[in-house]
Amino acid sequence: MSATKSQPTVAVVGGGWAGCAAAVELARRGARVTLFEAARTLGGRARAVEVDGRRLDNGQHILLGAYTQTLALMRRVGIDPGAAFLRLPLQMRYPPGAVLSNDGMDFVAPHLPAPLHVLVALLRAKGLQREDKLALAQFSSAAKWMGWRLDTDVPVTVLLERFGQTERLARLMWHPLCLAALNTAPERASANVFLAVLRDSLGAKRAASDMLIPRLDLGALFPQAAGHFIAAQGGAVHTGAKVSGLTRTANGWELAAAGQALGGAWRGVFDAVVLAAPAAAAATLLAPFAETTGLAAQLDGFEYEPIATCYLQYDASLRLPLPFCALLDAPGQGRYGQFVFDRGQIDGGQAGLLAVVISAAGAAAALDQEALARACAIQLGAAFPGMGLEAPVWSRVITEKRATFACTPGLARPANATALPGLVLAGDYTAGDEKSGDYPATLESAVRSGQAAASVILRSRSSSAANSSPSHAAGGLPSESVQ
Repeated sequence: MSATKSQPTVAVVGGGWAGCAAAVELARRGARVTLFEAARTLGGRARAVEVDGRRLDNGQHILLGAYTQTLALMRRVGIDPGAAFLRLPLQMRYPPGAVLSNDGMDFVAPHLPAPLHVLVALLRAKGLQREDKLALAQFSSAAKWMGWRLDTDVPVTVLLERFGQTERLARLMWHPLCLAALNTAPERASANVFLAVLRDSLGAKRAASDMLIPRLDLGALFPQAAGHFIAAQGGAVHTGAKVSGLTRTANGWELAAAGQALGGAWRGVFDAVVLAAPAAAAATLLAPFAETTGLAAQLDGFEYEPIATCYLQYDASLRLPLPFCALLDAPGQGRYGQFVFDRGQIDGGQAGLLAVVISAAGAAAALDQEALARACAIQLGAAFPGMGLEAPVWSRVITEKRATFACTPGLARPANATALPGLVLAGDYTAGDEKSGDYPATLESAVRSGQAAASVILRSRSSSAANSSPSHAAGGLPSESVQ
């Protein structure tokens, strides 16, 4: 089957969630898509990995019910969100012992219409004093009144001081929430991005504020199904295929790539290209073009923050009091974890497996795996005394060194469109649409950016359809591919 003027050929470079979202959207709307991923599996920085015969995620994720585009896209490729997630109400819950000893809090939103769900949760919250509850209520009211946005962006710590948040509330709620959502310490994290997260949690409808914990591994949650969807639409997916160069031609864009799946060195021409690679890799591909010199420098200028996930295996009979709990971190005292997940309560096939999440994990990442796993086990043993958590039977730390960009105040994020016709960006670091540009580096912002990139290409093709030339690529691989 050969491509036609009305059926553009598009290369998507990068098979993370943004690239997969762009490829699915393009394929759904009639484009012939070829997806290139340098790694052996799809998923990018949110993927499953094989470790000692176990299939684990490279990082534990929580989604929100407000992630409408991600959930809709999952349905489109055949994933049922109802079965794929453990859905819990908005909450911030510490181990029961910490709440009783006044070193934690227990905040759970009931199944009531907004904003009653938050108000009732606040009234029922344990571990917060009257002044803490009043400060939280006043902050939420003021944030809503100002549209969940400041005219001038500031660090989160300044935002909290400006709105009179108590030290206890900042320590038990805002600090871990900022780390979890933005993967950036509050003293250098963007207040406006943090407010956007709060808008879609504390300030949202009850269902939108629900917390969704994946039951499936991240590969099965979307990327694998996306690959099958693309192939079913006549496209092609190539893993282990690294794109090394782009060249403008009279007929579109020529890609140079290499990989065993491609039979070695390979070249092919496409009508358009979606660059959905990490920002630094995209910058390298853009650097040769004078029109995108500034854009390449901008992408190279992003700072990054790591996330570490420490997996600890215990006897299969082990069960924490809750599916997940917040932990009081103190890196200077060897307590690095901010949340712990009981994977056995989420996925029955992982009984006894706990996942400790460490966001903005610079200090933790400096430790070797064994030392960090030992520190996490000791932290859990103190948080849940009498359960024997100090002595796991197996452990593994997975650190994603460039998990997200550092979400700092006033950070400039590039648009999807570039100065090069037919070449667009996709990634959680882009401004994306009007909502994803407010978000930190989340799966939702990646999905929205991918969909926005696809729309840019299709709008451009539609507006120039009368003058477009026939495509020079057909099927999964363009006909000009050479060894």
